[in-house]
Amino acid sequence: MSNPLTRADVDRIARLAHLELTEREAEQFTRQLGDILAYFERLNRIDTAGVAATTHPVTSAPAMRDDEPRPSLPVDDAFGNAPDHGGERLFRVPKVIG
Repeated sequence: MSNPLTRADVDRIARLAHLELTEREAEQFTRQLGDILAYFERLNRIDTAGVAATTHPVTSAPAMRDDEPRPSLPVDDAFGNAPDHGGERLFRVPKVIG
């Protein structure tokens, strides 16, 4: 790789990400991130001329079933395990907004 990742680079990235790294972690990440960048450099050297671009690795369409109405769970069964439905046909949940 023409521009190897330095410890100063890792320190700067950690500061930008608001991470506090120990000395050992900073050394470890310098090696690991350098290895990742070196791998991408190897990938950049691969000749991809003549390889068609893809947007998705799977070329077949998903198997779909017909949308047909079917019997659903009876209402009493659906609310049978609800801890608090107050005898109404609704699920009571804790307030989460405001």
